[in-house]
Amino acid sequence: MEKDNGMKDKAKGIKDKVVGEAKDSYGDATNDRSKQAEGKAQKAKGEVQKKVGKVKDDLNDKSDK
Repeated sequence: MEKDNGMKDKAKGIKDKVVGEAKDSYGDATNDRSKQAEGKAQKAKGEVQKKVGKVKDDLNDKSDK
């Protein structure tokens, strides 16, 4: 069975943070509060996803020892 090293989660997290930042900035520039909130939520989701990837990496590092 292949180990899940967390890279997929980290990549998804980075993508969500970037897209969320773009939506937040767009919402700010156009005074679209809904888009701004959507962007902030997506950035938060991305941060959590990155942390999940880090935890998976840490767990795999410990199991390799």
